[in-house]
Amino acid sequence: MWLKPEEVLLKNALKLWVTQKSSCYFILQRRRGHGEGGGRLTGRLVGALDAVLDSNARVAPFRILLQVPGSQVYSPIACGELLSGSDVYWAIATGATLEEINQHWDWLEQNLLHTLSVFDNKDDIASFVKGKVKALIAEETSSRLAEQEEEPEKFREALVKFEARFNFPEAEKLVTYYSCCCWKGRVPRQGWLYLSINHLCFYSFFLGKELKLIVPWVDIQKLERTSNVFLTDTIRITTQNKERDFSMFLNLDEVFKIMEQLADVTLRRLLDNEVFDLDPDLQEPSQITKRDLEARAQNEFFRAFFRLPRQEKLHAVVDCSLWTPFSRCHTVGRMFTSDRYICFASKEDGCCNVILPLREVVSIEKMEDTSLLPNPVIVSIRSKMAFQFIELKDRDSLVGSLLVRLQRVHANHPVHYDTSQDEDMTSPVFHSTSMCGDHKFGDLEMVSSQNSEESEKEKSPRLHPEALISVFQQSGSQSPDLRMSREQIKISLWNDHFVEYGRTVCMFRTEKIRKLVAMGIPESLRGKLWLLFSDAVTDLASHPGYYGNLVEESMGKCCLVTEEIERDLHRSLPEHPAFQNETGIAALRRVLTAYAHRNPKIGYCQSMNILTSVLLLYAKEEEAFWLLVAVCERMLPDYFNHRVIGAQVDQSVFEELIKEHLPELAEHMNDLSALASISLSWFLTLFLSIMPLESAVSVVDCFFYDGIKAIFQLGLAVLEANAEGLCSSKDDGQALMVLSRFLDHIKNEDSPGPSVGSHHAFFSDDQEPYPVTDIADLIRDSYEKFGDQSVEQIEHLRCKHRIRVLQGHEDTTKQNVLRVVTPEVSILPEDLEELYDLFKREHMMSCYWEQPRPVAPRHDPSRPYAEQYRIDVRQFTHLFQLVSPWTCGAHTEILAERTFRLLDDNMDHLIEFRAFVSCLDVMYNGEMNEKIKLLYRLHIPPALTENDRDSQSPLKNPLLSTSRPLVFGKSNGDAIDYQKQLKQMIKDLAKEKDKTEKELPKMSQREFIQFCKTLYSMFHEDPEENELYQAIATVTTLLLQIGEVGQRSSSSGSCSQEGGEELRASALSPDQDSVFADNNAGKTPQDSRTFTEEVEGDWTVSLEHILASLLTEQSLVNFFEKPLDIKSKLENAKINQYSLKTFEMSRQSQPELKLNNV
Repeated sequence: MWLKPEEVLLKNALKLWVTQKSSCYFILQRRRGHGEGGGRLTGRLVGALDAVLDSNARVAPFRILLQVPGSQVYSPIACGELLSGSDVYWAIATGATLEEINQHWDWLEQNLLHTLSVFDNKDDIASFVKGKVKALIAEETSSRLAEQEEEPEKFREALVKFEARFNFPEAEKLVTYYSCCCWKGRVPRQGWLYLSINHLCFYSFFLGKELKLIVPWVDIQKLERTSNVFLTDTIRITTQNKERDFSMFLNLDEVFKIMEQLADVTLRRLLDNEVFDLDPDLQEPSQITKRDLEARAQNEFFRAFFRLPRQEKLHAVVDCSLWTPFSRCHTVGRMFTSDRYICFASKEDGCCNVILPLREVVSIEKMEDTSLLPNPVIVSIRSKMAFQFIELKDRDSLVGSLLVRLQRVHANHPVHYDTSQDEDMTSPVFHSTSMCGDHKFGDLEMVSSQNSEESEKEKSPRLHPEALISVFQQSGSQSPDLRMSREQIKISLWNDHFVEYGRTVCMFRTEKIRKLVAMGIPESLRGKLWLLFSDAVTDLASHPGYYGNLVEESMGKCCLVTEEIERDLHRSLPEHPAFQNETGIAALRRVLTAYAHRNPKIGYCQSMNILTSVLLLYAKEEEAFWLLVAVCERMLPDYFNHRVIGAQVDQSVFEELIKEHLPELAEHMNDLSALASISLSWFLTLFLSIMPLESAVSVVDCFFYDGIKAIFQLGLAVLEANAEGLCSSKDDGQALMVLSRFLDHIKNEDSPGPSVGSHHAFFSDDQEPYPVTDIADLIRDSYEKFGDQSVEQIEHLRCKHRIRVLQGHEDTTKQNVLRVVTPEVSILPEDLEELYDLFKREHMMSCYWEQPRPVAPRHDPSRPYAEQYRIDVRQFTHLFQLVSPWTCGAHTEILAERTFRLLDDNMDHLIEFRAFVSCLDVMYNGEMNEKIKLLYRLHIPPALTENDRDSQSPLKNPLLSTSRPLVFGKSNGDAIDYQKQLKQMIKDLAKEKDKTEKELPKMSQREFIQFCKTLYSMFHEDPEENELYQAIATVTTLLLQIGEVGQRSSSSGSCSQEGGEELRASALSPDQDSVFADNNAGKTPQDSRTFTEEVEGDWTVSLEHILASLLTEQSLVNFFEKPLDIKSKLENAKINQYSLKTFEMSRQSQPELKLNNV
């Protein structure tokens, strides 16, 4: 175990210890008298001394010392002992071994030895190693405590430090933490890695320097294990602009798995709406814990391995053994129990798997416990088979929970037993399964009573009663006798297999059945076996009448989906006679329309028509529907949706498999994305669109038995068979030709029907004969050469590449938005990119820590690129405060809200990035008249409203006026009357005004005062503050007089100008010189009301008035025309965006705390 470093003097200790290993920094020593076979006197004396000492004072037999060159002081940092006392420095290692201390030595060599060479100072070396060892001790201690209690004290301490160091809101939940090093160039920084639900954080305080690192999971584009010059194993995190390496973990495998799961969960939660809506666990991120992540990973593996519905939840995984009658022994494996299934998988991959739907289970019983059969449990199913499990731990609670779920399943879906075909009721239940051979597939379909079927037929549209191939059977080129003999041989082999292994969905699935599938399933059994292998038969039995009701509800409705379906109906296997007449077309229409009605999130996607048409050939119409459900929702998850994320993920996985299995081809094809694009149809249509039909159905056979693994390995086999041609190809087009020719000439010699070529084949009219490949040989090669990929490995690769695919979509969205916006603004492209990142991060932070609001919906990738990220008024206000050059102190928030109302054209309380940037562009790069126009619009409706937050302002007071003459004081005491000049200026502006531009409404005095207040706020803390205040005071007075001039000219004859002047003179004494004067002085309430009514509707000033007046003051012109630097704002925004959000959220929570205290 690791020890807290303590100084050791070696001068008098060398006789007690023997050095066994040493390096330039570390020494491994053994205590004399330990491990010696015999004899020297010194060893015997030391051994005797250690033996007679008290147990708490004994010395560990092995230790490792840190050796700092040039120093006589060594630090023991690891002892090969077991913790048996409270004081680790003196505890004895009664069970100490050389292997234990060697593990520590190996860890030091792999993680520290090469790293220390980068330090120049020997004191730095000692400090670094000591800090690292102390961190390892703390991590080991917390791990032991975590095993003993639910919330260990160490985790609470780490949580407090995490909150103090990073100052996140309370909603940012810490999941786990680790001691590690973060590399900065060639220098490692020892510290702590904190993994929370939304962020990866690192903190280090080393040699007087503090380092804080915050990386949101949604920014991570690649997460991988790699190595560098100094370390053999590190975790590399790649974001948009940086790569960061973390190493020296106590358990790197565990850390990487947790990081990968957190990144995957967060990206799917925030960037993939289609998956988010289907997975309730993603909708409660605050409930995520380390244990939950482990359970989630196990649950996903369970569903993928047995290809069960997404809603199926794993309850228990128990080690056990299952009696396998075909081998006449018990097979060791694990039992998986979920909501509606009991499953078994052998420890040896492919040896034996069993899927038992609880709907098929009749009873679950505990048998007598014996030495030969410890803790046995018998599970009996409807087809009179029974499965014996033994060596089950905690058998009583397991059986109890299974019985509860069994009762629930039978209550929800009553089973109608059909015993008319039962022949052998007394056969042994698990010693022999010979009775299975006598059960026909009619039993397996588990249909409801005939009465319910007849009533459904009366009210439902007429469905096709049988597989299309039985009606539209084609005659092949082979003789009928030869064709039938091959089919009969296959059927005979399958019947023999059914006798021994079972013929229901509960059959034993072994390597033998895989070989039978690879040979090709007989056409008469194909549809039924597809139902069993995919477990669609359980869905079919559990939902009697469901499909008929869907057809009745969906037929006749017209929408975009039905139009797409109609367009593709005649493109589905047009060369097959079944789809050359209305019978097949109508059945295909019903299945596709019914599925679109069942699952509107998927609706209809191209390639579903090809797959469904093949399903209809070999299965009844209702069976084909449930097979389609199994493929779209279980076996090919996320394939058939708006962005086909699942298919793209598997394309990326396929690229990695090519690099692993076909390195020479990968080296030649520098860009494997070309192969990925070519092979996309392989995955979407299961080779049906690019291979002759009679060959492609054999691929579908393998797919229904082995899942996506069969497509991966067959794709690799195709590439290997064409590796020479691909390596010699000069471009992507030639590579496409090579693969197309090969795939079009894959034949099925055992097919009873004629060759039906692929309607997407490119080269069906070859001049030269092309070698033919038998599909059976190709499938056999794929299993032999590439069949070693396990479900667990594929799921791990999918998780890894899903991050890259989702981030690829995010990059595409970003580039498309920037491509549209860049020509419209003057902001530099690199600054525009920074603004987009800030805009997106602001949206994301609200998703992290705030309850979802109806106004601000989640990220929706199905919307147009520019509308995928939108922000509401609160988020806009944060960004405005961070990046706007128009900072107005406390008034900034009010100005931001007005800006938001101005930009919200469609009044949906959300704005897009384009509107946000266009506004900033005016502020930073606009001409003075454009900036003044924007400010003007911010102070008239709709930006300024009656309920504006700035209610305690001069707006609510009686309106302002000046009774002094329009005179400006000069420095020499002279005075000049400007009334004539102003009237002429207004006339000239009116003439020059662009008639094509929509005229802005004039500004009332109430709105004008708010405009002036904003200008005063903008000038605060400016270097020219005093000059600007003086200038704006002059301009304000000028504009007030302009408004009064306009008011006099527009006043009616009933109120003379002189009378108005007298009224105004009575409102303000001559010595009152303030612009914002209080008009209540010396006035009765009635007089004040009369004045307000007269003036409020008449006093106005236009944009031209304001612009012309501002141009008279050079200091104001300089203020609005001075260049503004957006880069410094962006740098500060990146640093302060999180802290501003945290401050705002803490401020919101304070009133709640006060209410609670009250």
